[in-house]
Amino acid sequence: MKEKEFRKLLEKSINGSLTRQEEIALEKFEEEYRIHKNENYFKDEESKNSLKETIWSDISKNLEEPPKATTKIWKVASVAMIALGILFFGSKYATQQSDNLELAPKDVITLELEDGTIKVLDEENNTPLFNASGSVVGRQNKNQLVYTDVETKTEKLIYNTLTIPYGRTFELLLSDGTKVYLNAGSSLKYPIKFIEGKERLVYVTGEVLLDVAKDEKNPFIVNADDLNVKVFGTVFNVNAYPEDNITEVVLVEGSVGLYTNETKEGEIEKRLAPGYKASFSKQNKDIKTNAVITDIYTSWMKGELVFRNMIFDNILKKLERQYDVTIINKNKSLSNERFNASFGSKPPIKEVLEELKITYHLDYVIDGNTIILN
Repeated sequence: MKEKEFRKLLEKSINGSLTRQEEIALEKFEEEYRIHKNENYFKDEESKNSLKETIWSDISKNLEEPPKATTKIWKVASVAMIALGILFFGSKYATQQSDNLELAPKDVITLELEDGTIKVLDEENNTPLFNASGSVVGRQNKNQLVYTDVETKTEKLIYNTLTIPYGRTFELLLSDGTKVYLNAGSSLKYPIKFIEGKERLVYVTGEVLLDVAKDEKNPFIVNADDLNVKVFGTVFNVNAYPEDNITEVVLVEGSVGLYTNETKEGEIEKRLAPGYKASFSKQNKDIKTNAVITDIYTSWMKGELVFRNMIFDNILKKLERQYDVTIINKNKSLSNERFNASFGSKPPIKEVLEELKITYHLDYVIDGNTIILN
């Protein structure tokens, strides 16, 4: 979240209008700050001083007025402590190269609304979803967000962004009935309600499986950076993590067309039949296709780990996402070797490491959340 959104959240806290999710985000942020207060925060002194002046001004105004409740005094004091601590000591959530601030820690599921407000989602909740004006736009049913009952008269597309941390998965039911399953370390930007006569366009980062509702009049488009997938109703998996050199689309059923951002409007570069995978090179911008066993590429939905003809470094990346760990590989001779491996449903990380040790003669050391391979 950028500094202006942080200012907005501080202001809401001071005037007592924070939602429960935003209060949780602030509390978690304060905990993280106390642990990591020696790291850098704002990119320069000017931005730091500007926010400091705003905070002092808002706090001063608030203290001049009679408080509505005792809790408000404590909330102002808490926000002041967090904000001033950030200003003078710094925080882990930004560096000198970036003015972005993430109020929520990295291990929570977050929903960003159209106005930049960040909500932290608790998977145990069954609760309505509200927009900035207080209208209900959907519902959370534990590990699923549902937008099929959204009623809006607007002709403008209003986007939300759902972000899933490492080690977690989540489900989404869009307003047209399309089902989306998000893997660890993924995000989806989507309209809370599709508009009749306009393409149903969503944006993917990471890995998702989509079961698209059929609607021939309103094509469904999935954008994965430079690659676009056009469908009318089908089931397919998209793997588009930003750190990977290849974006993969695997078709389970139906038919899809693929084209890049450089393709002429209306043209399709490749078409996929069920049981085929398309591999898009981010460097060469070309698309290659080949037949595959689709279950291998959708096994993550069952918590299974299956690797087929995958280079070792990519296997390690997948393990990092699956288990929310950091892996340091000191055995560089294996980095570009290709391997096949299969594990059962949700195997413990130590079980996976033991298998690698036996099969590929690797030693490993576990140090908290870090794994070192030798």
